[in-house]
Amino acid sequence: MNMSLSPNTKAVLLLTAPLIVGRAGPSTDLLTQVEYKKLVQFLREKQRQPADLIAPGAQDLLGECKHLFDYGRLMRLLDRGFLLSQAIERWQTRAMWVLSRAEPEYPRRLKTRLKEDSPPILYGCGETAILDTGGLAVVGSRNVDDDLVAHTESIGRLVASARRTLVSGGARGIDQAAMRGALEVGGRVVGVLADGLERAVMNREHRNLLMDGQLVLVSPYDPVAGFNVGHAMQRNKLIYALADAALVVSSDYEKGGTWSGAVEQLDKLRFVTVYVRSKGKIGKGLEALRRKGAFSWPNPETPEELTEALAVEMISGKDAPEQNELFAVVREEPKHPYKIQQSIPLPKDSLFIMSVESALTPADELFAKARELLGKMKTPKTLTEVAAELNVSRSQAKEWLQRLVQEGKMKKLGKPVRYRLELQHSLLE
Repeated sequence: MNMSLSPNTKAVLLLTAPLIVGRAGPSTDLLTQVEYKKLVQFLREKQRQPADLIAPGAQDLLGECKHLFDYGRLMRLLDRGFLLSQAIERWQTRAMWVLSRAEPEYPRRLKTRLKEDSPPILYGCGETAILDTGGLAVVGSRNVDDDLVAHTESIGRLVASARRTLVSGGARGIDQAAMRGALEVGGRVVGVLADGLERAVMNREHRNLLMDGQLVLVSPYDPVAGFNVGHAMQRNKLIYALADAALVVSSDYEKGGTWSGAVEQLDKLRFVTVYVRSKGKIGKGLEALRRKGAFSWPNPETPEELTEALAVEMISGKDAPEQNELFAVVREEPKHPYKIQQSIPLPKDSLFIMSVESALTPADELFAKARELLGKMKTPKTLTEVAAELNVSRSQAKEWLQRLVQEGKMKKLGKPVRYRLELQHSLLE
């Protein structure tokens, strides 16, 4: 990724980033997340952007910010240009990138789910596109026994075999076990770090994985910042926000980052479905999370079963039942834990009529609806056009299109790559 920073990103770095270089300590004047949100709102009302604060003739605009912040404080932050240039040089030599929310490469999932609470700055290394591929977040305690480590590694391998992304926090114990399992079999992994990003990026074992597009490491905190309990707690929401579903393998009861992150997700954020481990000794922490609404992990054994688990969606809103209430229905069918006991009618004029049994998984329901909509496609469309029309991610649209191509219902065209209905005229007759 090109490390050339836009004026907007430079301004955000000057205002919010510690810019720790060598022995230099972070500035005590930095804008907090809340303060930066106020500034963004002010600039938006003025139809301005952060770059305008460092542009020629910015004095009038800076003067208008006096009701928000001390003028001298803003000037001290914005005058750190030399320190910023040193930091950029350091990041470049380590193949790290920096993204502000103003950049198009900034993860769409964070913007959509966290909105103005998404980090103003993200530091990282690796292919940024992986950050928007979803997948399974796996989290848990640092101190666990060897059996639980082995179990978690097997989950990572299954995620990789399903060609889905594994998202975790990079901490020792469960996080590293899940990531290691996926990476060892060629899987794709996102590590959201609370500290030590530079150290992790320079790790010899990580370099090839980062350069080959198999691993991406990201953090909202300065690459050389040390461990901070608050940072560890705050980054949990990023892990959940970047995933399609989450599995808590182990957790203390009413303490620790794993517990607080899962509770915040269940009680407040509700970005994704939260599962808890259901094999072996569960413990008080996992049982309490289940009572709060977490699903019991269905222990998928095949890539197809894992895909079904990731397709189960949380019902959001104040009237939504607890997750375990929803799951109580499907527990009656342990061999097919996502079956819904009803048939899903499809329009008779659909080109993609499929045989529907009396029980469909949620994934099958979604695919059936996609078939119905794509069956009405009159002209060839690109992957981006299909994703936009179905209002799904490109990765999800690609998965459905590939399945339809394999079934002979769609044909993949080249130069440029497009998809069209196959045997359209005979199906219409």
